[in-house]
Amino acid sequence: MDIAEVAKVSGLPASTLRYYEEKGLIKSYGRNGLRRLFSANVVERLALISLGRNAGFSLEEIYEMFTPDGPVINRELLLAKADELENKIAELTAMRDGLNHAAVCKAPNHFECPKFLRFLRIAGKNKVRQPSKLKKGDL
Repeated sequence: MDIAEVAKVSGLPASTLRYYEEKGLIKSYGRNGLRRLFSANVVERLALISLGRNAGFSLEEIYEMFTPDGPVINRELLLAKADELENKIAELTAMRDGLNHAAVCKAPNHFECPKFLRFLRIAGKNKVRQPSKLKKGDL
């Protein structure tokens, strides 16, 4: 399959395929003119990469799973990622519930609503990226 066919089948742009090849995640076996050629199993490998990316794995973590004999999955890493996803789901669920409540809350002012204030306290405990501090002479 040439790179255009792989891009069409996988839904990934050719630039991503070239980047994945540069990082060693996929490998072309030759060229047809200027187009890279890939074996048909590259689509399966790209699906595994997409699954890993969607689950929160870095490209480096995914790269480590690939061996010459095929993918080797680190089960402990899978369990750790599953725990991370579970925590993220809980955070997002709480956020959704808080926003839904705020949208229909009958309090005249949201700061008079005990449930909204609890929501704010929870949100305040989550680490938010703080802007870097300006140093003298930065302006």
